Amino acid sequence: MLRHTIARCAAACLLPLLAACSTLGAVSAWLNDQVSFTPPQLQRHLDRRFPRSFDRLGGLVSVTLANPRVSIPAGGDRLRLDFDVGFGALGSRGEPGGRLSLESSLRYDPRTHGLHLDAPELLQFDLPGQGALLQGGARGIVNGLLAEIARQEPVYVLDDSLLSKLPAGRRIGDVDIGRGVVVVHLDR
Repeated sequence: MLRHTIARCAAACLLPLLAACSTLGAVSAWLNDQVSFTPPQLQRHLDRRFPRSFDRLGGLVSVTLANPRVSIPAGGDRLRLDFDVGFGALGSRGEPGGRLSLESSLRYDPRTHGLHLDAPELLQFDLPGQGALLQGGARGIVNGLLAEIARQEPVYVLDDSLLSKLPAGRRIGDVDIGRGVVVVHLDR
């Protein structure tokens, strides 16, 4: 009898603690006025969003981005994204056979609750088998696409459970990249 009473008391005490632990990660993240994200977290988000095709020049050209790869170069303060890229014309979708690499800072956009590219820089653009003239024109299309993606498409979206744990009167501020992680800071 005593053993059952002790077991019930222990269960009654432990259940609220276990329930609290499920939200402890989000709460503890904001206790230091910041939350960090690793490249694998960003990668999982991007893997769900790609491949994607974007129409350019009024639908005359289609750019397909596939197989995103996220990294933070050692000692770097910018995010690196690598994609397979393909070009299609007049309604056809180009199979991704080229490579595109960029580096970018990140910024928070309260409209999307997302981390967006900030000042992306095209590092590499390779379309095998294409002439220099086509490659130059395609590079211009890609630069325009990167600017559009930076404005509208988040690299990562902060989930509602994390945002609901923001301390009262605080909002999201700067986003830093370093030591292999993306750090979202709170404004004071």
